[in-house]
Amino acid sequence: MTHTMNTDFPDPQPGLNRRELFSWVQMGLGSAALTALLAEDGFVHAASVAGGTGDSPPHHAARAKRVINIILSGGLSQVESFDPKPQLDKHHGKPPSNTEGLQVSSGNVGLLRKSDFRFRQYGDSGMWISDLFPHLGDVADELTVIRSMVSDTPSHTPAAFQQNTGFPLNGFPTMGSWISYGLGSESDALPTYVVIPDIRGMPSGGAIHWTNGFLPTEHQGVTFRTTGSPIDNLLPSRTIAAETEQATRHYLTVLNRRHLRARGGSDPLAARVRSYELAAKMQLAVPVVADLNRETTSTHTMYGLDQSETADFGRGCLLARRLLERGVRFIQLYSGASVTINHTNWDGHNDNAKDHAREAKRIDRPIAGLLRDLRQRGMLDDTLVLFTTEFGRTPFTQSASDVLGIGRDHNQYAFSVWLAGAGLQRGMVYGATDDFGMKAVENLVPWYDFHATVLHLLGIDHERLSYYHNGIHRRLTNVHGHVIDGILT
Repeated sequence: MTHTMNTDFPDPQPGLNRRELFSWVQMGLGSAALTALLAEDGFVHAASVAGGTGDSPPHHAARAKRVINIILSGGLSQVESFDPKPQLDKHHGKPPSNTEGLQVSSGNVGLLRKSDFRFRQYGDSGMWISDLFPHLGDVADELTVIRSMVSDTPSHTPAAFQQNTGFPLNGFPTMGSWISYGLGSESDALPTYVVIPDIRGMPSGGAIHWTNGFLPTEHQGVTFRTTGSPIDNLLPSRTIAAETEQATRHYLTVLNRRHLRARGGSDPLAARVRSYELAAKMQLAVPVVADLNRETTSTHTMYGLDQSETADFGRGCLLARRLLERGVRFIQLYSGASVTINHTNWDGHNDNAKDHAREAKRIDRPIAGLLRDLRQRGMLDDTLVLFTTEFGRTPFTQSASDVLGIGRDHNQYAFSVWLAGAGLQRGMVYGATDDFGMKAVENLVPWYDFHATVLHLLGIDHERLSYYHNGIHRRLTNVHGHVIDGILT
């Protein structure tokens, strides 16, 4: 995007600094705009900025153009969802035998407990899915399930960091930020990376889960709401005449260009200028994309907006689809708030069956509706849908060793996730766990491999996308990672 200099504008008044100028014009541009930046043409590869490798993606033909990552905060139980274990039925109430050296967050190893939900086979693939997710069962042939995920830690926040960034420590960019950095934007009016938190609260650790880390600020995620104003301070607090607003924006352009020339056109300053330009466009684009009433009644029903249990998450899924089709590159959609807020997440310490049934009811129909909608619109062929959680849960209960409890502890040694969409083998299961679902034993998948595979589907070689920081060429997969060829077409 180019701007024409208008020499008819007077120079700024002596002593009037930029802060005073923005206060004077009262533009009402939100803080979200500061983190939602684009290259001026809307398509430039962000990896070419200072600190990048100069080896800009795509590195090979991409199968996917965009990603939505549905994140289940708290830890989904694999033995209650996508990994049936008949041996648990046979050994229900007996002590486990393979717990030596295991790390569990509570320190309590109880008795083995069978799944609280019945498993059924769905679709032409015959995929086993529990009664937690009957609507997902109806679209089972779209899913690629990985049963052999592993993590490095059984603690929520570090495990969630690793899920999002590849590292159990904070300060590293999330996958969404890396994708924004590597591929740039397809839209000149919306952020590249959007986050839709659970309406009940933020995940444990808050906004650090969509941080840009050491990457330039423009690659941080921008949060959207599904009710009320989508973004804080999106619109001015009072009505401004169109002519006044246009003249003010033009005047700011003049000041910004002069400021850039005086300081050598530095990248951080240029990025800040672009952030205000994007914010102006977002004032027009966001109210339209966030207006779910533009959708048909049948679409609302597909996403579950007609039922109280599913309406909240359904709005998030529908908003995500509207954002994706308008050029947003990466979306995080959260199911579950902080584990410190009782009964708002998947952390089944106290009553795993009750907690999981409540949370699954909220998301099952909307996610199935999202997959159907993407398929019927022809978008699933180049959209990648990810369904992830930070770790799984133990097949034994969290209680004294001689008591059969109803809660399950954290399990970093085995859990299930699934993917759907572009470039994947549909209706398949990859990897396996032991007879009780305690440990992954076949085709183990660490987060490094998962992230490498996502980047691969987007046309990015994970070893070639890096950023020089503190003397190290950093990348999403650290010094690890292999593409999971077994799930690709």
